[in-house]
Parts: sequence; structure tokens; C-alpha cells
Amino acid sequence: MCTLDKRGNIFFLTLTGDGGDEHRLNPTLIASIRSALSEAKSQSTRGTALITVAEGKFFSNGFDLAWAKSASGGSPSEAVNLLRHMVELFKGVVADFISLPMPTIAVVTGHAAAAGLMLAMSHDYVLMRRDRGILYMSEVDIGMTLPGYFTALMKSKVARPDVRRDVLLRGVRVKAEEAVAKGLIDSAYDNGEKTVEAGVRMAEELNKRKWDGEVYAEIRKSLYPELCGVLGLVSRDLVKARL
Repeated sequence: MCTLDKRGNIFFLTLTGDGGDEHRLNPTLIASIRSALSEAKSQSTRGTALITVAEGKFFSNGFDLAWAKSASGGSPSEAVNLLRHMVELFKGVVADFISLPMPTIAVVTGHAAAAGLMLAMSHDYVLMRRDRGILYMSEVDIGMTLPGYFTALMKSKVARPDVRRDVLLRGVRVKAEEAVAKGLIDSAYDNGEKTVEAGVRMAEELNKRKWDGEVYAEIRKSLYPELCGVLGLVSRDLVKARL
């Protein structure tokens, strides 16, 4: 499912599994991620950051449609209900990232599709390897409308309307270099190892600033008022400066 390790002042949230695991988001994985984020939040101090990484070929291939079909007992309507249930559960993951009291970095070393791309974009920074992996929103291809918080997240994080149109209405598959040019991610690196190393360097530089986590989280929330409204997050005014 996932693990949380702390090395120095950096938390590593790792989506685990064998090399073929797609890290599809089902209720069990969603609960595991939320538990890890809650633990990181409880242990946060000034000068901490969180990096999310994934084992294998995929960062995340979105919602676990196979689980919904299997758990439905063969009922198409029940499978749809279970999918909607996962959509609602995942909303909490996005809210947790947006309100986490520390900088967050997604290290995308494999494919990130649909809700898997939303998972990556819930972080403050997204780094990606050049040699493998695509970003892809599959909903228009599979016949599924977007949850409101998906749309709000895309509008909050992707500045260019033409990029949002192509990703959401054309279902384009975007590789790392193109993703940088389109403003979908922050930077790209030659391979998985170099991408992880870059993420660690970024976390270490951010940690040197020793920001107050609560203040950091509130400023983050203030950047995305539409998204926070959809997620049900309320901003607070904080003053912790030494006046």
C-alpha cells in the first residue's frame, strides 16, 4: 500500500508494491495515504518537507475500477456507486495535501493517470523523469465526468487554458519535457534516480528556511480559494511573527 519514513527532516511517502503494481486508488490505499499524512502532520516541525514516490512502472494509474467491478458482485449500478464512493474518499486525500503544514514534492517516476495525476498535482512541486512515464487524464476517453475538485485543482495549478483544454477535453498523453513546457510540472530529469535526487535537494533547500508549518499551510490555502471552497477547507489568519 504505502509507507512513511522520516530521514532527517524529510518525510518519504512511498507507494509500495511489486514492479507491476499500478498503485490504483481504492479505499484501502486511500486510507493508508491519509493515515501516513496524518502521521507526518503530527510529527511536523519547523523545517520539514514531504516527498511522495512510487515503486515500479506507475506513479498511480487512478481509481481502482477493477476493485469496484469485483466488489459490486457483478452489478453495474453498484460498481458505479463504489466508484463514486472512491471519488468522495479521495477528496480527503487532496484536502490533506493542501492543508499539510510543510512543503510537498511529488517525484513522478512512472505513469500518472486520472486520479493518479491529481495525486501528483496535489503537491506543491511536481518533478518527473524524462525516460519513462506519461501524464494522462482518461475521463473523456472512458466516459466519466470530472469531480468538481478535480476541475478546481486543474484550474488552480495549470495557468494556461489551452493546456487544461487539451488535457481534459482531448485526453492528450504528455511526456516530461512537454509537461514542463506546458506548465503541468516543474522540472524533468534523465531517469528515476536523478529525479529522486532532485526531489531530495529541493526538500533540503526548502527545509533550510525553517518555515512555520501552520503559516505555510494557511498561505497555501489562500492561493487556491476555489479549490479550498470545493474541498471544504477554511483559511485562518495567523500571526506568529516576533513583533
